[in-house]
Amino acid sequence: MSQVSAIPTSSPSKGTGHAIERRSAGFHPSIWGDYFLKYASPSNSMKFKFLGRVEGHIEELKGEVRKMLAGTVDKPLQKLHLIDQIQRLGIEYHFEREIDEQLEHIHKSYSPLCREDYKVDDLHMVALIFRLLRQQGYYVSSEAFNKFKDSEGKFRESLIKDPRGLLSLYEACHLRCHGDSILEEALPFAITHLESMDESKTSSILAKQVSHALKQPLRKGLPRLEARRYIPLYQEEPSHDEVLLALAKLDFNTQQEQHQKELGNITRWWKDIDVPRKFPFARDRIVELFFWTSGVYFEPEFAVAREILTKVISLTSILDDIYDVYGTPEELALLTEAIQKWDVDAMDGLPEYMQAYYKELLHLYEYIGNEVATKGRSYRLAYAKEVMKKLVKAYFQEAEWFHTNYMPTLEEYMSLQLITTGYGMLATASLVGMGDVVTERAFEWSVGCCKIVKAAQTICRLMDDLSSHQFEQERGHVVSAVELLMKYRGVSEQEAGEELQKGVVDAWKDTNEEFLHPTAVSTPILTRMLNFSRVMDVLYSDGDNYTHSGTKLKDYVTSLFVSPLPMRNLDQTLLHLFDSWK
Repeated sequence: MSQVSAIPTSSPSKGTGHAIERRSAGFHPSIWGDYFLKYASPSNSMKFKFLGRVEGHIEELKGEVRKMLAGTVDKPLQKLHLIDQIQRLGIEYHFEREIDEQLEHIHKSYSPLCREDYKVDDLHMVALIFRLLRQQGYYVSSEAFNKFKDSEGKFRESLIKDPRGLLSLYEACHLRCHGDSILEEALPFAITHLESMDESKTSSILAKQVSHALKQPLRKGLPRLEARRYIPLYQEEPSHDEVLLALAKLDFNTQQEQHQKELGNITRWWKDIDVPRKFPFARDRIVELFFWTSGVYFEPEFAVAREILTKVISLTSILDDIYDVYGTPEELALLTEAIQKWDVDAMDGLPEYMQAYYKELLHLYEYIGNEVATKGRSYRLAYAKEVMKKLVKAYFQEAEWFHTNYMPTLEEYMSLQLITTGYGMLATASLVGMGDVVTERAFEWSVGCCKIVKAAQTICRLMDDLSSHQFEQERGHVVSAVELLMKYRGVSEQEAGEELQKGVVDAWKDTNEEFLHPTAVSTPILTRMLNFSRVMDVLYSDGDNYTHSGTKLKDYVTSLFVSPLPMRNLDQTLLHLFDSWK
């Protein structure tokens, strides 16, 4: 763990000629350096054996999957299983309309969990129906799981022999809302028996799924990362479908190539900023931030949105380190005032490193303004600026607390710290580069007190405090929720942690409720907010893997942006499939 040290600034204090002693968190340098720069050159992009034919192959495979979705009308359970596989393989975004139609039909035409042909005694199928319909925004009562209880109101012991059913029940529990008391009972029941499962009596594939799910449930996982893990596992299934497998592999690798190009261009932009020299005190994490953004949206249609959000979040990360670590109170006051003015003339009174930062900030938002103006969406820039100004004011308030040793109340802390997560600002910024699905009303919604954004902020704040409060207190930082609970409630550190975990659980319930029809805004917008929370769960469930990025985050980046899925024998498989369709 890095230790705090005092380092002299290269810029003397204005008017004194003396160097200022500054704090340093000792952040480790970038572990990727210029690795992804090579992808900025078209000549170095990955090429498949099939070259230009890949897109054609993907379209043919998509056509076959659409036929599969349209078929088996009288077999809803088979249809649900197919939808589940499509989602797990990461290709759902190609079939959103078809899946929505199928699930709407199933919800309307059948009485789920009651009809005999739904095999109501099959825990796996009941849990799958429940999860898929709730994911799609349909309210399904959790009372359906009462049928798996005995006369004493406890879950039947016979379920212990059904690991597949228990796994499906476990995944369904993560779609619970406030008041789903039966799922509150079901979750520990499922966890206990999945953890004690006899792997010698379970297929190796199912055992691998159980082991992973206990660490990362589907609802809280990032779809692209989950697909990368699941595709090789699906290939091991004797009953796997060759069409689905081929499409999943081709789609993943083509998307990876696209993301590599984007990351190459982002890296070049970052290199031009020259972060190690101009901002040596800051976390140099552009690759990790692109991972963060691709977790919010990976789909091809959101390339511009990804670029804008990555650049915004990267400059925000530097800003966070300026306020948290490097800047003096006097300098921070000047920077705060300059950003509120948002004018190039405000740069003059800033110290050199802040001038360099301010210049980059203005340039970025000028670029964003030009991007949205070309599409007739100029109104979006004003929202983007206002949420950034609000964040900066909160950063300054937090810095004042630290420098004056102010001990806030719990209420004061949460009110300010939800803002300083940056998630409110990023929630609005994430909409700027999206298409016509985002209206001005959606921006008004995003800057209001909407429940799902507050839930994402809460998950971010509490998980960040849980994972990094010890490190931050060592280097010098405003108190965290852990310390405040210990002080004001007289609880132990462990008890404080447990209370914060309950807050995270409640925020996830709020998130799930926001997806139930009718929704405040369209599902694509809600999904961005859900994905912000998912990134936090993936990166902060066992420590701060952003700040200390040489951990599992390095493996995640490698799996998504470096290592393609093996394509062995895929060309022969495609030829065989295409011949069979003629």
